[in-house]
Amino acid sequence: MKKMGKKSKNHQTLLGAGLIHDPLLNKGTGFSKTERDQLGLAGLLPPRILTLEEQKKKIIEVFEKKPSNLEKYIYMIALQDRNETLFYKVVLDYIETMMPIIYTPTVGEACQEYDHIFRRPRGLYISIEDSEKIDQLLLNWPQNQVDVIVVTDGERVLGLGDLGANGMGISVGKLSLYTACAGIHPSRCLPIALDVGTNNENLLNSPTYLGINKNRVTGSEYDYFIEKFMISIKKRFPSAVIQFEDFANKNASRLLKKYQPGYRTFNDDIQGTAAVALAGIFSSMKISDQLLKNQVLLFYGAGTAGIGIGNLFVDALIELGIKKEEAQKKCWFVDSKGLVVKQRKELQYEKQKYAHRHPHLTDLTNIIKKVKPTILIGTSGQGQKFTQSVITAISKINKRPIVFALSNPTSKSECTAEQAYTWSDGKAIFASGSPFEPVNFKKRTLNPSQGNNVYIFPGVGLGSVLTGTEQIPKSLFLTAAKTLSNIVSPSEIKSGLLYPTLKRIREVSIAIAVAIIENAKLEGLIKINSPVDIKSHIKNYMYSPNYD
Repeated sequence: MKKMGKKSKNHQTLLGAGLIHDPLLNKGTGFSKTERDQLGLAGLLPPRILTLEEQKKKIIEVFEKKPSNLEKYIYMIALQDRNETLFYKVVLDYIETMMPIIYTPTVGEACQEYDHIFRRPRGLYISIEDSEKIDQLLLNWPQNQVDVIVVTDGERVLGLGDLGANGMGISVGKLSLYTACAGIHPSRCLPIALDVGTNNENLLNSPTYLGINKNRVTGSEYDYFIEKFMISIKKRFPSAVIQFEDFANKNASRLLKKYQPGYRTFNDDIQGTAAVALAGIFSSMKISDQLLKNQVLLFYGAGTAGIGIGNLFVDALIELGIKKEEAQKKCWFVDSKGLVVKQRKELQYEKQKYAHRHPHLTDLTNIIKKVKPTILIGTSGQGQKFTQSVITAISKINKRPIVFALSNPTSKSECTAEQAYTWSDGKAIFASGSPFEPVNFKKRTLNPSQGNNVYIFPGVGLGSVLTGTEQIPKSLFLTAAKTLSNIVSPSEIKSGLLYPTLKRIREVSIAIAVAIIENAKLEGLIKINSPVDIKSHIKNYMYSPNYD
C-alpha cells in the first residue's frame, strides 16, 4: 500500500517574493521573525505576526461581510490562490458554512460566470485541438506525483447543462473537497477541463468566453481525443485515481464501461450519487421501520444518475438473496416521454431492464397512484416537478413517504424541504441534492438531509489511493453506502437525519476508506500486504492544514 507522510515532497526551496507567491508554501503574515530573516522575507510583509487562528478569524470576519454567495466564493478562491493552508483551515473548521459556497449550490453560479471571475489557472486545460500533444501538455504540470484527477468535458454541469470550458470550476471544487474532507494533499490533486467545444450559444457569442469557439465535437473524433487523453494520463500519472465528472448522459456510462477495467477510474455522477442515495435509503429504513426488500422506487429522471441509483439498489437486494429480475421489478422510471414500459420503442439499453409491462402513463401524480411507490427519487434536473398533487399522492399511499429531490443546484431541486413537509403534513422523510434549512412545522423542527456526494467520493478516492488497486469495481460503492449509513448516530437518526453532520466528514471519509481497503483485500485487489492498523495508516497519510 501507498506510504506517504502529510507533506508534499515536490517543492524546491523558495526564498523571498517567490515563496510568498507560492500558495502551497505561503503563510502570509504567519511567517515567524526567524523565518522572515532566514527566507528573505524581511520587509516584504507587514511587521505584525499572526497565528493561523488569528488569520482564520480575520478571514471569517471579511467573509461574512460579502454581499452575496458568489462574492463569498470569489473571496475564498482568492484565498486558495494565495495561501492553501489557511484556505483549508477555514474550510475544515467552518465546513457547514463553507460547503455550500465552495461547492453546491454556489459553484453552479460560479461556473456560469467562470469566464468573468477567472483570475488564476488552477488546473490543466486540454483542448481537442491539442489531441496530438497531450503528452507535452501534461509535462507542464509542475507536480510529478498526483493521487487524484477530476476531469470534466463540461457538457452537463450539475443541472445547468453545457458550460464548456467553464466546467473547470467543478473539477477545482471537487478536488478542494478531496483535500478538505479526505486529506489528499493539495499538491497531489489535478483538476482538468477537456475542451471539445460547446453548444451553448450564449458562450459561443460571448467575447469573454475562454474556451475554444466552436460547437462540440462528437462521434469518432471525440472518442479518439478521450482515448489519447486516457493513455497519456496513465503514462504520466500511472497511480492516479481518475474521477469522471459532469459528462453528458450519452457519454458518461459508455466511457465508464470502457475505461473502468483498465484504469483506476469511476464516475461520481453515476456511482457517487448512487452510493449516497442508497445510504439515504438504508437510513430511511431505520426511521420508517421498514425493510429494504419491501421498497418500490419511482425515479423521476432516467439519466445516468437515476439508472446508477437503481443499479446499486438492485445490487443491494441481490446481496439480500433476491433474484436480479425480481429486484429490477422494484424500480420504475419516468423519463421525458413518461413511464418507462415494455411497449415503448427505441428505449436506450440502460432503460430496457427497467421497462415493465404496464400501461404507458405520462402524468406523475397518476403514475404514483398506479405504481404505488414507497420512495420517490428526483434526478431530472428540472425544478419544481414534485408538485403538491405529487407529494399528496405518495403521502396517501405511505405512512412515511420517502422523497429524495436530488437535482442540483437549488433552482433545479424537484421540490423544497418546506414543500415536501407541508404537503405531506410533516410525514415525509426528505433528502435533497442542495442544502435546505430546517423547517418549523406545527411546533416541530424538521431536519432535511442533504444527499451530498461529498459523503462518498472523498472516502472512496482515499481508500483507492492507498490500496493501489488497479481498478475501482462497483462493489466498493455498495460498501461505501453501507458504511455511510452505519456511521449515522442514533441521535442523528432520532432527529430525522439520514446522513452524519458535515462536522464529522473526515470521520466519514476515514471509515469509508477503511471499509474500501478491507473490501479490496477480500476481493484480492491488493497485491501487497496492508498495514495491521489501517486507520492509523490512513490518518498518517492525510494532510492537515497547519503551519510547521
